Amino acid sequence: MSAAGDARGQDIRRLEEVVDSLAAKGFMGSVLVAKGDKVLLNKAWGLANLEWDIPNTPSTRFRIASITKQFTAAAILLLEERNELSVDDPVRKYIPDAPDSWNKITIFHLLTHTSGIPDYSALPPYRSIGPLTPAEVIARFRDAPLDFVPGERWNYSNSGYALLGFLIEKVSGKSYAEFLRENIFVPLNMSDSGYDLSRDVIRRRASGYRRTAAGTINAPYLDMSLPYAAGGLYSTTGDLLTWTRALFGGRVLTAASLKKMTTPVRQSPSGYAFGLNVQSVQGRTVIFHAGGINGFTTTLVYYPDTDVTIAVLSNVADAPDVVAALSPLVRE
Repeated sequence: MSAAGDARGQDIRRLEEVVDSLAAKGFMGSVLVAKGDKVLLNKAWGLANLEWDIPNTPSTRFRIASITKQFTAAAILLLEERNELSVDDPVRKYIPDAPDSWNKITIFHLLTHTSGIPDYSALPPYRSIGPLTPAEVIARFRDAPLDFVPGERWNYSNSGYALLGFLIEKVSGKSYAEFLRENIFVPLNMSDSGYDLSRDVIRRRASGYRRTAAGTINAPYLDMSLPYAAGGLYSTTGDLLTWTRALFGGRVLTAASLKKMTTPVRQSPSGYAFGLNVQSVQGRTVIFHAGGINGFTTTLVYYPDTDVTIAVLSNVADAPDVVAALSPLVRE
């Protein structure tokens, strides 16, 4: 083996060792690190199902929680490219019976969390014992007072992305799941991704867990029609790499749309754009989104300056931060 090859092998072993150390502290899940199209690490730790001792693998499908939001944002931009809507359109153009308080809210406000609509996941009770329609999800927050005047401030709100899913359905005439499948997942050959309805039988789907002082327990039940377009998708680390390569490689959106999607709004302290955070860390741009939902912790990170992708999907709530541990090793 050449010196360069030996060095690469050592780097990969170091990545594995870092995750091994976090697995000893409770991490379970799948981790992928890639530079460009070259996969440096694609490995899984722990169990997808504790009751049956079924191990996680790189092909295990996990709930990706709020990583969903970038797919929802891209779907909106695809509709804009087709002249079926504009991100500057008022929401009431598509929902004529919307409350008067929404008069000044635009699609742009929903995409950037600047609408003032309160986050329905923080409104009691955030639970569902059965499937909900998009209209039933929206009914949970439509009459709640706004937190601020639209466009005046920034506050992370899942409600905005639930509304975006509803708009995708209204404008396209297809369900949210159908639109994503036909316009993103099938064209990109993302065969391990979809809308994670609890009633569906989904092969290789991981079960979600929580760590407690008394031991590991099953995460509370959540029907995924409730998080909907704000957090209802499942995927694998491999499919998320495919997505990242396609999105930033210009195979999903036009250059103009991608620029919109990755331009942060001034109101956001985290550099929030459309379904993505865009920040500068130690002089390098990082584009990312994290997620957490009953029994799952997720992060997808892209360093455009070095063309590095990190995807971490865990089936343990509040899992150790693998991305923070790996990032210093792969930024260069």
